[in-house]
Formats: sequence, C-alpha cells, structure tokens
Amino acid sequence: MRIISWNIQWGRGADGEVDLARAVAAIRAAGEFDVICLQEVACNFPGLPGGVCEDGAARLAAAFPGHAAVFGAGLDVPGAQGGRAQFGNLLLSRLPVGQVFRHLLPSPPDPGMPAMQRVCVEAVVEGAGGPLRVLTTHLEYYSQRQRLAQVEALRALQATASGLAAAAPAAKESNPAFAPWPRPAAAVACGDFNCEPESAEYALMQQPAAVGAPAWRDAWRWLHPDRPHPPTVGLHGAEWPDRRYCCDYFFVSEDLAPRLRAVEVLADTPASDHQPVVLELDD
Repeated sequence: MRIISWNIQWGRGADGEVDLARAVAAIRAAGEFDVICLQEVACNFPGLPGGVCEDGAARLAAAFPGHAAVFGAGLDVPGAQGGRAQFGNLLLSRLPVGQVFRHLLPSPPDPGMPAMQRVCVEAVVEGAGGPLRVLTTHLEYYSQRQRLAQVEALRALQATASGLAAAAPAAKESNPAFAPWPRPAAAVACGDFNCEPESAEYALMQQPAAVGAPAWRDAWRWLHPDRPHPPTVGLHGAEWPDRRYCCDYFFVSEDLAPRLRAVEVLADTPASDHQPVVLELDD
C-alpha cells in the first residue's frame, strides 16, 4: 500500500504562484498511490495569497477519477456571491471506502494567538491486509496550547477506535443506521503537525492512548532510529520559513509498525512550501 501526504498550500508554490495543475503533476510523477492525503485544500476561498479562488477539492478529485474523494472543512464561512468558502483536508482513495468521519479538533482559547478551526478526516479503507483507518490532519500553527489539545484528540480517537474494535457485538437492531461498520485499531495518521521532532507535541502523540490500545509510532523513526528527520519545509526559497525543518509526519498504530516498508520525503518539487511525504506498507 502506498500513501502520500502533502500540505499543498491551496496549490501555491514556493514561487508564490497558485497552480493546482502543478501539484497534480508532482503527485502523478511520484507514482501510483492507493491513498492521497492533502492538507490546505481551499474551496472558493477569496483573498488567499496568489489571488486564485477556485474549488480545489473538486479540481483535485477530477484529476484522480479512480479515487473516491472525502473532503473535510475545518473552516466553513460565507464566501463570495452568497456561497461558502471552505478550507480543510482532502482524502482520495482508490481502495474501497467504508465509514468516514470528519472530526473537528479542539481549539482552546489562547489569548493573543491567531487560530483557525482544524479538522481531521478519517476514512476506513479496505486494503489487501484488511480494513485500515487513514487519518489526515493539519494542526494549529501559532498556538502550542492548541496543538497539544489537538494531539490529545488524535490520541483519544485511537483509544476510541481500539475500544470499539475490542467490544462485543451489539444486539441486532432493525434500523440500518445502527448497522455495525468496521473501524479497526490499525491506523495511519498523517499530515502537517506544525511541530518539530523535539517538541512536546511530537512526544505526546506517541504516548499510550489507553490500556490495550496500540499507540502511535513515528514511521520515520521506526525505520530510521539513528537518522534525523529530513526537512519537509524550507527547501525551495518560499517566503516561509526561514530555515529547514520537519513538521510533516506519518504516524502508524503500533500494530502496523512491523508492516512498514519505507517512508520518504520528496524533496525535489517546489509546488508548495511543504514537501510531500510517502509511506509504503506491506500487505
């Protein structure tokens, strides 16, 4: 299974130009993917740097017609001409998609700090090795307090899914809305976590979520325990940031770690201010 995660900055490259076709071309050049996870996808959002207002989720879904599209808006506000302006994460899967969840993440008050509502998109996909949860998210940039709360929410999602997977089947219910759907503990969480490997948020993400629940593990560090994370921002002269560092990750549930085959940062493309990250799992 191959999964790519990328903060595409609504298609705005390191040169400041918005060009979603360039981002699509970079994904295609990287090969075939079972799941594509994109952050900072804008839908008809006026005023973003670069000056392009388009339905990014629809354009990206059309570019990958063999993939089912799941979009989750963290930010959903009035837009131009009576429409809605949305900003969030897009998951595209060519594997069968079961349950889908759009989790709004907590944003506790942090006086003086700018903040944006954040979302985690979760989909259960059916791979050769059975059902697997894939989560893609983008945590708050400015406030560490909010990032810590959001990491706690991701850990709680893992604890909840693990508890449901271990629970005894419920009594049969005639209402189909109560029909059980797979939601396994096995999971991949990816995206822009807006924190560095030495941060408290990064460490908290990998703390046990609950008794019996497989904890999150950083895929890079699992495969390369003695190598520093390669940078995922600051590579191609974008206006931000002023140095290179890593803030984009793949975390896998501990039970999936033995299936890890590879994780790689694609450093060559300047089609965003972030670099794509690719994960490969054995079936």
